[in-house]
Amino acid sequence: MAIKCFEDIIAWQKAQDFAVNIYENFKELKDWDFRSQICRASISISNNIAEGFDRGTKPEFRRFLYISLASTSEVKSMLYLAKRLSYVDNANFMALLSQSQEISRIINGLIKSLTTDT
Repeated sequence: MAIKCFEDIIAWQKAQDFAVNIYENFKELKDWDFRSQICRASISISNNIAEGFDRGTKPEFRRFLYISLASTSEVKSMLYLAKRLSYVDNANFMALLSQSQEISRIINGLIKSLTTDT
């Protein structure tokens, strides 16, 4: 079954959930610059999936998926820093890291499927 709208894309759904979790975990953080950056990067993941899908071509979708993947890596990097700065406890760090790794795997699989279908 072909995907009809970006809301049907599992990676987009999981990225939306991930952004909500990032916001919830860092909403009380006093380091506004850090909080703003990690939240904006987490939002970028699902937004780029949506924007790329609605561009309507496989090459454009693939390009935006790579941007989304890069945003996922940015959030992962910031999670490691958050742990080192004691902005997040180990349990939440591990849960968020696991979520980000799952999203990366799904996006990579989607990129691969678009690459082999062209």
